[in-house]
Amino acid sequence: MKIVVFGASEIGCLIATEFFEDHDITIIDKEENKTVALNKLDISFVEGNGSNINVLKAANIEDADVFVACTNFDEANIVSCLTVSRMSCAKTVCFVSKPEYIESMTLLKNTKYEMIDYIIWPEELLTQEIFRIITVPEAVDVENFASGKARLLEYRIKENSELLGVKIKDYKFPDETLIVGITRDMQLSIPDGDTVFELNDKVIFMGSSTSLDILANKLFENKAKVKTAAIIGGGNVGLMLAEYLEKAGIKTKIIEKDFKRCEDLTEALKKTLVLYGDGTNLELLQAEDIADSDVVISVTNNDEKNLLCSLLVKQLGAKRVITRVSKSANISLFEKVGIDVALSPKEASINEIKNDLIETGVEILATVESGKGRIIETTLPVDFRSKKIMDLKIPFKAIIAIIQRGAQVIIPKGTTELEPCDSLMIFTSAEDCVKVKEFFTKQ
Repeated sequence: MKIVVFGASEIGCLIATEFFEDHDITIIDKEENKTVALNKLDISFVEGNGSNINVLKAANIEDADVFVACTNFDEANIVSCLTVSRMSCAKTVCFVSKPEYIESMTLLKNTKYEMIDYIIWPEELLTQEIFRIITVPEAVDVENFASGKARLLEYRIKENSELLGVKIKDYKFPDETLIVGITRDMQLSIPDGDTVFELNDKVIFMGSSTSLDILANKLFENKAKVKTAAIIGGGNVGLMLAEYLEKAGIKTKIIEKDFKRCEDLTEALKKTLVLYGDGTNLELLQAEDIADSDVVISVTNNDEKNLLCSLLVKQLGAKRVITRVSKSANISLFEKVGIDVALSPKEASINEIKNDLIETGVEILATVESGKGRIIETTLPVDFRSKKIMDLKIPFKAIIAIIQRGAQVIIPKGTTELEPCDSLMIFTSAEDCVKVKEFFTKQ
């Protein structure tokens, strides 16, 4: 597949790094924006402006399958996508950062004036991901499947966990619960029954929504639902998140250091307490009992400030802290110093492209652990001969986590019998997902 990217921004570099091994990547931008990291990749680079017809021709846009505009300027991204839509049959992906552009282009969706295929607002994707995680106490990742009948939950093993030091096969988990992955020392693996839970393991569970609710109540702290939240940073993410929390009936405080923005927040938010001040002010954090909230979320647009705010509220006794990370490379650093969940809008955007736009022959429903693990979907052939899962002898590390059979959702065991036309949701590693898909296609 040929992918043309306008913008040697961090997102552009992430796209190139993620896809250059399997796809033909061309980056368009000014020569001075070309980074050392891009020089190390086997990609093409065309100097110029992605809105310029001659530059697009030099990038062979007529042959492109996907065009991604991800510069730091919304207007340039929009114009370049509109230009490409007139020159090529490539799918156009436009990154934007201003809510007004989202609103305008949403109005054009499904009309004759719609000329951009995908609009990605990284901050909106980040907000949705944070909200999903907030609504499940202690979880560090949450994904929903089969219209909410099945889920993926990821939890960290702490010192007081009754799973610590226990083999998977020796613990009685709720029915319809599967452990599909464990991340240890930044490495994701698919465990077996003899795997022992260790401190700080991040364990990925999949199963029915009911069974995972039982699991959460049985094993993890903060068993009651989140009732209070504090947000540090009243930008776009802070505002959208407060709106979500208001609708969910969660009592919310938000700290913002810009007085004019505080006035805007007060007008937009009817139930949220808006506090004028700096989230790094220890006296303010203490006076307003920020650390007593069930969850504290730091979402300013500055990584250093988010880290400082998060560490301060942790020191004050905050039970759970979620932090925005602008630079994807900082995610592991934030988690190493004790931040419960670190999330990047850029990572969320790359996952969106990976899951929905880049054709690999595999339907990717979700990605976890920065793309190391994937949940893929495949349908068994009509002429498939029924057999038990334990008899498949899958030659790769993969777990069939969910079976959809018509309206029925099945969380399988080894003895579960697969039938023709079953839709399978399979957890596997990024490197094995294509092989796993091919294996089931040939059954």
